[in-house]
Amino acid sequence: QAQLVESGGGSVQSGGSLRLSCAASGFTYSRWCMGWFRQAQGKEREGLAVIDRDGNTYYADSVKGRFTISQDNAKNTLYLQMNSLKPEDTAMYYCAAYLSSRDYCSASWVEYNYRGQGTQVTVSS
Repeated sequence: QAQLVESGGGSVQSGGSLRLSCAASGFTYSRWCMGWFRQAQGKEREGLAVIDRDGNTYYADSVKGRFTISQDNAKNTLYLQMNSLKPEDTAMYYCAAYLSSRDYCSASWVEYNYRGQGTQVTVSS
């Protein structure tokens, strides 16, 4: 049974940094598309960053230059380094995974059939 467990969320002041981790188990991590998503209260879920099995990455414009997605295949762990955090980054953050049949990874939540429970990030001004 595939499982994803996020950690590293918390409260931080504007301009601060956090690193989220996502521990994966139950599947061959390095073959999958992995992504970070977030959902703020009253807003739609947003795809933030995606990394494919070759290490290629995609970032949403809202986080480009501030967030970095990375993975440690030996530890089956996905990371999201978040710098220069803003109050508008406040949301529940989720990691997710799916096995793409195409030669690219989607940034759409609906494609990701394995999802973590989320970790809350709160940024105060």
